[in-house]
Amino acid sequence: MGRLHFLREKKFYINLLLIVILCGVLLWLTFRMLDRYTRHGNVYIMPDFVGQDFQQVKHDNSKDFNFILIDSVYPKGQQPGSIYQQDPLPGSKIKKGRNVYAIIVAVTPEKTVMPNLKGISLREAIGRLESSGLDVDHLEYVTYSYKNNVIDQYYLGQPIEKGTELVKGSKITLHVGIGDDKSDIKVPNLIGKTAEEVKRLLNLAGLNLGKEEREDNDSIQYMCVRRMTPGPSSSAVKPGTYVDVCYHSSRTLDFKKEMKELLHEDSLNNVPQPTIKIDTITETIETTDYEEENEFEDEF
Repeated sequence: MGRLHFLREKKFYINLLLIVILCGVLLWLTFRMLDRYTRHGNVYIMPDFVGQDFQQVKHDNSKDFNFILIDSVYPKGQQPGSIYQQDPLPGSKIKKGRNVYAIIVAVTPEKTVMPNLKGISLREAIGRLESSGLDVDHLEYVTYSYKNNVIDQYYLGQPIEKGTELVKGSKITLHVGIGDDKSDIKVPNLIGKTAEEVKRLLNLAGLNLGKEEREDNDSIQYMCVRRMTPGPSSSAVKPGTYVDVCYHSSRTLDFKKEMKELLHEDSLNNVPQPTIKIDTITETIETTDYEEENEFEDEF
C-alpha cells in the first residue's frame, strides 16, 4: 500500500469535514466574543462633564463610564470639586464602559501669604498682590504727602501684617496717599475692554470699580465695556472715585464701530466754539464808516 492510501478511505473525508466545521465554529465564536468584548459598532459621543461636580457625575454615569481622578488644580473663579478637564475630550467618539480621566478643581483652597505693601507705589503694590494670587478690594485715599504711596493694608476691615496666611483670591483694601496737591485723575477709556481688564486698569489709575451691569447674557469671557460712568470724555475726577460700567457681548456688537462713533462724538464735543466780540466788531465798523466819510468830503 502506498503512503496516500488513506485518501481512498471514506473515514478520512468524514474526519476532515468535522475538522473544517469545528474550525469554522471556533472562528465564529471567537469573533462573536471579540465583538461583545470590544462593543464593536457601538460608538457613542463623549458627553461634556466640564464644570459639573465630579462626585455627582461619577454617581450618575457609573454604569456607562469608569471615572478615574488623576489630579486637582486651583484655577480662579471655578467651583471647588467641579471637573476642570476630562479625557477623552467632549465630543470624542468612544465606547461605553471605558475609563474617563478627570482633573478637578481642588476642594481645599490654595493658600498664599500676605506681602508687605507699605511704603511702595500703588502700581508696584498691585503687581505684588497679583504675584501672590491676591486681588485689590478697593482703594481708599488718605492724607499723605507722597501721592499714590501705599500707607496701610487691610483684610476684612482689619489691618493685616506681612506673612499672614490667606486663601488665594482674597481681596485686600489699600490705603493710599493722596499727595499734597490733591490733584484730580483722568478717567481711562474702558470702552471695548474685557471684564477681566477693567478692575486692574481702574486700580492702576487710582480709581475703583463701581456697579457692574450687563445688557445681555453671555459668558464673562466675551463681555466688554460698552458704557461707563463717568465716561472717558468727562473732566478729571477725585482719586478713589467709583466708575460704573455696563457690559455687552463682543459676539453681538461691533466694538470697533462703537469706538469710532465715540471718538467722533468726543471730537465734536471738544471742537472750540468761535467767540464773537461784538464790541470789537462794532468799533471796527464805526471806524471804517468814519474814514469813508472823510475820504468822500476830501474829494469835494
